[in-house]
Amino acid sequence: MTQHVTSVAGDQVGFDRYGDGPGVVFVAGAGPTRATDPVTTRTAELVAAHGLTTVVYDRLGRGDSPADGVLDLDREVSALGAAIDAAGVPAVLVGHSSGAAIALAAADREQPVAGLLLWEAPLAGTLEEVTAWIAEFERRLDVGDLVGATEQYMKDMPPEWLAGMKASPDFEVLARAALSQRADGQALVRATELLETGALRELAVPVLATYGTTTFPEMPVAAERVADVATRGTVEEVAGADHSWDPEAMAARIVQFVRHEL
Repeated sequence: MTQHVTSVAGDQVGFDRYGDGPGVVFVAGAGPTRATDPVTTRTAELVAAHGLTTVVYDRLGRGDSPADGVLDLDREVSALGAAIDAAGVPAVLVGHSSGAAIALAAADREQPVAGLLLWEAPLAGTLEEVTAWIAEFERRLDVGDLVGATEQYMKDMPPEWLAGMKASPDFEVLARAALSQRADGQALVRATELLETGALRELAVPVLATYGTTTFPEMPVAAERVADVATRGTVEEVAGADHSWDPEAMAARIVQFVRHEL
């Protein structure tokens, strides 16, 4: 059953909560809602069965977390803070793709985080590259060009992903997801900055950077980069493909991380 909590910024955040025990919060990347992401829901249920509390929330501007105005990183971190409170503090954050960057940004901003488990964080690029990419994305977003913003956001992704979206008669509706992706872009800039400056070393919590058994070449590179800079960083391959993890394998790894590495 959907529950709601209000963030410090005043946004309503919809979430599902499973189990009872130490908290784990799943942070989605640029696209999914709870309703369209059965893999994360299944993983949360499996983790909860091992005596943990899991929270899967809708990012701002998606699903049961409707929000207007500029959905920037400040508001998204505030929403994540509310989800952490719902799970129980401190919580382990499980970030998927750009959600991993949001998790890093939340920890950097001293949200009550016990550890970070990051799945295929797209953090192989330079700060200059990432900053230029998000600047153009935000420029298109700010003039209301949601289709152009979507094309810019996906410019370095497999071209068939964008082609598949464009083939849908609902593409212009789907492109409205760009409104919620400003936070993703800003988080990727901040996470890249933490890596390039070495400031990530100041993070005291354990960081496990993971990637799938079948993945894009840059994902293991990015995971190694994160693990090398984080003071308590490790890197590991986990069963998964096509930028998605295997629920059983990831659930087992999350439970192990919470029980044995914190």
